Amino acid sequence: MDIEMYDGGGGSREKTLTDFLTEFYSDQFQSILFSSDHRLHYPIIVDFAEFMEYDPLLADKILRYPTEYLPIFDNAAKLAQEIVYKQVKIVWEQESQKDDFDGSRPSIKEFVHVRIQMCGPTLDDPEFSPSIGRVRVKHRDILLTLKGTVIRSGAIKMIEGERQYECRKCKHRFKVHPELENRNAIQKPTSCPSKDPKYCESTSFELLEGNQVCHDFQEMKIQESTQVLGVGVIPRSIPVILQDDLVDVVKAGDEVIVTGILTAKWSPALKDVRCDLEPVLVANCVRRINEIKLDIEIPDDIVMQFQSFWSEYKDTPLKGRNAILQAICPQIYGLFTVKLAVILTLIGGVQHVDASGTKVRGESHLLLVGDPGTGKSQFLKFAAKLSKRSVITTGLGSTSAGLTVTAVKDGGEWMLEAGALVLGDGGLCCIDEFDSMREHDRATIHEAMEQQTISVAKAGLVTTLSTRTIVFGATNPKGQYDSDQSISVNTTLSGPLISRFDIVLVLLDTKNPDWDKVVSDHILDQAEPEKDNCHEDDGKKWPLSLLRRYIHYVKGYFRPTLTKEAENVISKYYQLQRRSATKNAARTTVRMLESLIRLAQAHARLMFRNEVTRLDAITAILCIESSMTTSTIVDSVGNALHSNFTDNPDQEYAQQETQILAKLNSIDEFPDIITI
Repeated sequence: MDIEMYDGGGGSREKTLTDFLTEFYSDQFQSILFSSDHRLHYPIIVDFAEFMEYDPLLADKILRYPTEYLPIFDNAAKLAQEIVYKQVKIVWEQESQKDDFDGSRPSIKEFVHVRIQMCGPTLDDPEFSPSIGRVRVKHRDILLTLKGTVIRSGAIKMIEGERQYECRKCKHRFKVHPELENRNAIQKPTSCPSKDPKYCESTSFELLEGNQVCHDFQEMKIQESTQVLGVGVIPRSIPVILQDDLVDVVKAGDEVIVTGILTAKWSPALKDVRCDLEPVLVANCVRRINEIKLDIEIPDDIVMQFQSFWSEYKDTPLKGRNAILQAICPQIYGLFTVKLAVILTLIGGVQHVDASGTKVRGESHLLLVGDPGTGKSQFLKFAAKLSKRSVITTGLGSTSAGLTVTAVKDGGEWMLEAGALVLGDGGLCCIDEFDSMREHDRATIHEAMEQQTISVAKAGLVTTLSTRTIVFGATNPKGQYDSDQSISVNTTLSGPLISRFDIVLVLLDTKNPDWDKVVSDHILDQAEPEKDNCHEDDGKKWPLSLLRRYIHYVKGYFRPTLTKEAENVISKYYQLQRRSATKNAARTTVRMLESLIRLAQAHARLMFRNEVTRLDAITAILCIESSMTTSTIVDSVGNALHSNFTDNPDQEYAQQETQILAKLNSIDEFPDIITI
């Protein structure tokens, strides 16, 4: 199809684009005009949905023929910059006459690029926004938008953008650009492109020195999200080429939306390996979506539904809480303690930054230690569904990068490849078989869990990557669990590593005839569809999609603060644990105090509140007590595997609160500051 058929020539297209940019993006041009560096490349971020409304036909042509139209768009940006410059210059000259004027002089910049940001219907159109695994030859040379996670980011290089040659015979000067298909090499011209009547057939050309144009260049690789894939589907990846202002804007582990033109290049020539054309995306716009919650939108009617739910349980709040908890892994009977720990871990506390700039993490970590068949992996998979971003792996790691990060050599160049913890940045990392991790990962995971960074110094690459990740681990005990030994001995995990987990739950498959009877009845009832039970009813009240939205909403909306009463309870309990710690020395560190605060804040969020009360502090204490093999404050810790939901949780809590406060007040060293 002849693209000139659209509007009769490039001039009118350029004018339409110039008018659009001048009308809608003069603010961006003004910012560029007053920038001081003339050598930088400046982006103009264009919302494509806006242009689609302005001129639908031309917008469609840009989608289908970007190779032809994007250079016209860039030229239009230069013209628009000149128009805005004339307007700004008049105002600047008037202002500069004033005595107190201290503003910089506007100047036209040479390098301005239009960056098309996709959103709205085009972002959901499979023709122009397929998944990475569905990119085919039919998508070549159209404007594609791909979503994925950056798994590798290469070094920033300099490449030659164009050379200027002169024909020795007719003296015609022309430019030659690199061919991506041939690894960005600029081929020497073989014929003169002169189009005058006396067509020149010369094959002799002279390179004009000093006319080469160079660009910043970086190659990265993005991989499709595993959350949108079915079971058994291998996640696909595609290389992305970044140039000029796009380099170094994202790093390994970032979730991105990349808009660009799909083309191909020859793979490197290796011995005994067939040389193929491999797809590559030349980026026009790159957008980080780590902070953009695209997949979870919470309408006002859903928020009203949350508020009406808590109004219904105003007098019995813990009964309302338990109704939410029963929607966690509804196929598993009971396990109240585990379900409470899972949802508190996913919600997490509030990140705190002190006066010196030191960060105290808000994300909680959970470790399940248990016998085979106690449902550990089921909880891992369900938690991954609830999180907006999640990675499931084993201790050995799902890639060569393992859990953290590694340096790989690709085409003679060293690159960093992100592991599971980096890919889960801002979300959840579920690690099964936690005790089987490699020695390299054992050393690095300490920093990743507490400081939420990974420091790398490999193959000359020295950097720090972000791992603001919730870690949810599961492991089997080493042989038969010995209750007389500490968790470190039973799991072969070091004390410092265990201390980084806010909650460590031990699930022991002990022989309990009453429990076995109840569980077997529940499983058999589920096998008969015509039978209904309370678990199924609660599951219908809180389906998975609503539960995801609830967790997302309370994390973003509430930032609970501790009341004086909650502070006193937590302080007394921490001091009591420090005095009586023997076997649990690895658990009773300062990290326990931070864990208590995080869990109390998470429970306040779960209860739809912005204030941490005594109820939240006591619940946090009960969670920590469940992490202990022996308890100093509760008469019987019990097996978390056999913990069940009660008919009247508010009444049971009143008894637990009385017992815990009485124990805290009975210590002579502490003043009686808590009223029962």
